[in-house]
Amino acid sequence: MGGAGAGAKRHARGHPRAAGGEIARVAARTVTAAIRTLTGERDLAVGIVACLQTHGSRANWHSHLHLLVTDGGFRPDGTFVSWPAPDTARLTEAFRRAVLRLFVRLALFDENQAAGMLTWPHSGFHVHTAVWVSEDDRAFAARLARYCARNPVALERLTYDRSAKAVTYRSDKSEGPTAGTETADPLEFLARVLVHIPDKGHVTTRYYGCFANRPRGMRRQAEPAPAEAPPAISPALRLAPTEASRRWAKALRRRCSNSASRSRRARGPRRDAEPPIDPGPHDPRPVTYPAPVPPRRHRGLRRP
Repeated sequence: MGGAGAGAKRHARGHPRAAGGEIARVAARTVTAAIRTLTGERDLAVGIVACLQTHGSRANWHSHLHLLVTDGGFRPDGTFVSWPAPDTARLTEAFRRAVLRLFVRLALFDENQAAGMLTWPHSGFHVHTAVWVSEDDRAFAARLARYCARNPVALERLTYDRSAKAVTYRSDKSEGPTAGTETADPLEFLARVLVHIPDKGHVTTRYYGCFANRPRGMRRQAEPAPAEAPPAISPALRLAPTEASRRWAKALRRRCSNSASRSRRARGPRRDAEPPIDPGPHDPRPVTYPAPVPPRRHRGLRRP
């Protein structure tokens, strides 16, 4: 499954990529919580690969996420449980609330701004789940992974006119607002490309769940020889519409309450008597967010 997430125009400490890793972690936790709640199994290990992209079809700035997610999760005994009742609209709502709560915690927004954004008719968040990969189509899975981790510029779509001293870059889209070609000054185009080069130590591809380094290492130690037989697959449950709605609402409540609990544990006990409130997807009441966390000061030697 591929997904695209929205970023913020303002970022922590003015850095354009400071919140990218946090947003990827929030997206992975949101999808994992939804799969575990809908399947009714809280011990499932979901495999997620998150690719942080900052470029669009014309090498323009377009910060978004691509997620490669397993269609379910693995039990401790290795059985794979399929994901029932995927709902893009509810997943978008869960991701939106989690990201807004993250921005409040990072002091990018205050509580009133985040609560006001929940009333917007167009939230600015979009989750795309139309791409599904068959379990035996490894060639398409490899192409999709390369697309998620592609470079900002493709040389086959780039031309340079020496006489006019201009660079022409062709979009990979045949239709839409980013389709067509664009001609720019060489130095201007070079400056546009340099913006997408990640800083030293910035990880653009991240692994979560059963794809993370530690679970993979533990599996290699437990099973030195690779197993030839595929894992047993438990088919997805056929949920009634009312039961699917009830489980999605439970996933939203659990995801939001867990985020608030982690924030309170990081800051210590709160003096407020009332816990954060999480309305349902169609509840117009505002959400009470935890107070932003002040930056920690590192104690150590100071330079003269």
